[in-house]
Amino acid sequence: MSRKKVVLAYSGGLDTACILKWLLEKGHDVVAYVADVGQQEDFEEVAQRARATGASKVCVEDLKREFVTDFIFPAIAGNAVYENRYLLGTSLARPVIARRQVEIALREDAQAVAHGATGKGNDQVRFELAFAALGPQLEVIAPWKNREFLSRFQGRKDLLAYAKEHGIPVEATAEKPYSSDENLMHRSYEAGLLEDPGAVPPKDMFKLTRAVEDTPDEPADLSIHFEDAMPVRVVHASAGMDLTDPVELFEYLNDVGGMHGVGRIDMVENRFVGIKSRGVYETPGGTVLHAALRDLEGLAMDREVLRLRDMLSPRFAEIIYNGFWFSPEMDFIEAAFEQSEKLITGEVRVRLFKGNVVSMGRTSTSALYDKEMSSMDVAGGYDQEDARGFIRINGLRLRAHKLILRKTGEDPME
Repeated sequence: MSRKKVVLAYSGGLDTACILKWLLEKGHDVVAYVADVGQQEDFEEVAQRARATGASKVCVEDLKREFVTDFIFPAIAGNAVYENRYLLGTSLARPVIARRQVEIALREDAQAVAHGATGKGNDQVRFELAFAALGPQLEVIAPWKNREFLSRFQGRKDLLAYAKEHGIPVEATAEKPYSSDENLMHRSYEAGLLEDPGAVPPKDMFKLTRAVEDTPDEPADLSIHFEDAMPVRVVHASAGMDLTDPVELFEYLNDVGGMHGVGRIDMVENRFVGIKSRGVYETPGGTVLHAALRDLEGLAMDREVLRLRDMLSPRFAEIIYNGFWFSPEMDFIEAAFEQSEKLITGEVRVRLFKGNVVSMGRTSTSALYDKEMSSMDVAGGYDQEDARGFIRINGLRLRAHKLILRKTGEDPME
């Protein structure tokens, strides 16, 4: 390996701390890049550890606002739910982290970017596809796919010994019963004891949400306002909260949603690399917004547009999950979704109670709902006699099918 300037995605954990030192041993100049996407960290301490290990420069980047406005809100607006359950918290954080890493690499005239994702997981794919799309001229150094690195470090025990040998400041001291990842969108848990799909997660594992039995006996009633499907205001009148800042309102929904036990899921999912994986997730704020926006769409989104959008939503979720945020297919689907989201504007009142998000009413200045036309008591410009022809025409193919069944002797009614 020739000497290069490398921008390393650095968390301060055991893996990236050792990777930083390993890159230095290879003769590289390493810039440690720390991304703040809402995880609870002492970022100054993380930066100090990187400097103490030998990083020539440390870049701590606050990405929370762009994470919320450019990734979380559009994903919720597009009804992105992977395999009908997962709201994609980890998947959404990776492209915003990778984008800034490439920006730093270009700014610092670096020749390479590096990450500590393993060769079995999804994150390696998400990072490296983003690098390919945004900085194809950059070399990607992925130690957990490097034969020399793998030969030297069989696992956590070897990393801990290496850290001790080289005086690398790390917090890790012993094997954890599971691994976790946190950002503004969610907190995830996997591996360790959770690798048994029948194992019950320990109660003290959860950090963002309360168990249903520990939630308040009084509900929280919120008013959530959207403009073109983007959240713009959250009001919790009884708590004296009226928030319009994207990050603040999302953080508040995380707090109040978690207090009421909203947003826990436990599932076995299909990783892009072909391995099934058990994941446990807490996504309180995202769950609240998903429920509220789907409710508003019923009032304000055209039926056929909604059907088409929902046909594309599973593919949208796969694109995000598999790491193709920066791709031609994402450009296409985002353009279509932006069109579908126009005029999805209004207010939804929701009640959070015992793990549930219950819609309590909705209003919209762009509502397609017509009270008089929908009423069973008022004609409202709808001639009920027209329904006779509508039903007759739609029944033609059913009658034809029935005749064929009779002719061929396949009619189950005879």
